[in-house]
Amino acid sequence: MSLTRRTLAGLIALAPTRAWASEGPLVAAASDLTGALPVIAERFRRAGGGPVRLTFGSSGALTRQIEAGAPFEVFLSAEASLARRLVASGRAEGPGRVYGQGRLVLFARKGSRVRPAGGSAELVRALKDGRIRRMAIANPDHAPYGRAAREALTALGVWTLAELRLVLGDSAAQAARFALTGGADAGLLPLSLALGPELARAGAYGRIDPTLHAPLVQTAVVLRGASREGRAFFDFLASPPARAVLRDFGLAPEGDV
Repeated sequence: MSLTRRTLAGLIALAPTRAWASEGPLVAAASDLTGALPVIAERFRRAGGGPVRLTFGSSGALTRQIEAGAPFEVFLSAEASLARRLVASGRAEGPGRVYGQGRLVLFARKGSRVRPAGGSAELVRALKDGRIRRMAIANPDHAPYGRAAREALTALGVWTLAELRLVLGDSAAQAARFALTGGADAGLLPLSLALGPELARAGAYGRIDPTLHAPLVQTAVVLRGASREGRAFFDFLASPPARAVLRDFGLAPEGDV
């Protein structure tokens, strides 16, 4: 038996004794994980952990669904405060686990007049000279990456200018879709989505200075009543195979290189 299989078998054996759901645990995840998490789930399955059902959305919307009784077993939030909120209300078990550090980028399609490699400086120039007429971000009211985008634009002194041009996605993934398909000239998006194959083929990105917004400390929690399989998947997130995927998608926590 491989080291990964032995480790996974131990995690399952040590987990509470509730029977596994035959279809696999239901995992709620921030939409910046739409590229990385299916890969991790497949590695979990190949290691003997069984199937996992994945649901993606904005972290704020998923938090409200959990508070309303949605039957998720594990929640991967793009923001630590939402995970802490669920722990404080008794809907999740503490203390949770940091699985990634979110990073914001400026993305534009190939052929765009926006030169995203210029990052924060190009964002300001392109807004001021009119090359960005429409810009996609996730809705700041419930999406952590949207809040980070608003904070960065405010810190750069161009929020008032940008606000009139925003195309808001319900999640970071929907904002990425707008930027990808021409619904916006550019987008402020998660690095993890920009590194995915679809966006990587279609355009380019430049990093936004991370000091312009609050850190996106991405945190996972086990929800009350989780099955053994759900708990095993939560623990698998800290394994070398899972961490390697997170690094590939630009989500490695600070110091994890």
